[in-house]
Amino acid sequence: MAEEPQTTGPPPAVSFAYSVAYYVSFLKSPHLQERIKAAEALGDMGDLRAVEPLMQALEDPATEVRWVAAKSLGMLGDPRAVPALIQGLKSEDKWLRCGGAYGLGKIRDPRGVEPLIAMLNDPEHNVRRQAAQALGRIGDEQAIDPLIKLQKDPNSTVRLAAGDALEQIKKKKPGTVPEPV
Repeated sequence: MAEEPQTTGPPPAVSFAYSVAYYVSFLKSPHLQERIKAAEALGDMGDLRAVEPLMQALEDPATEVRWVAAKSLGMLGDPRAVPALIQGLKSEDKWLRCGGAYGLGKIRDPRGVEPLIAMLNDPEHNVRRQAAQALGRIGDEQAIDPLIKLQKDPNSTVRLAAGDALEQIKKKKPGTVPEPV
């Protein structure tokens, strides 16, 4: 009995490379949902070739695309994205500031610490919460005093995020966070 030839398609590296290019092309689509899905897929794929196109997507006219692009850059974890994410913290768009904080926290690059500390004073509680969470993930001791002060924030989710961030720093660097009185 003769064996039938197996048709499994292109080797994974070839199809994966095609997938990255495929999704990158959709970042320029005139359709919002396609750009959102493309930015999300590129983050999920984990391929660092998506870093540059996602950094460009931080300038998309749609808030939703900028937010997802920032999150995806964080998921990729490439330090090349840090300056673009820090720039995103300066945006008038609160969701890009949130996404920038999220991305910086995922990358855990110390260059993000001072800009994130500054975001603890943002007028939007979602931004303050996301900045606190990011500082906890980074775990730098510079954030301890600002996070202690943030535990008095008028928003309960921000206070909770500040406390959680302090616990994360305490676990990473025992003895650095004072016990509450």
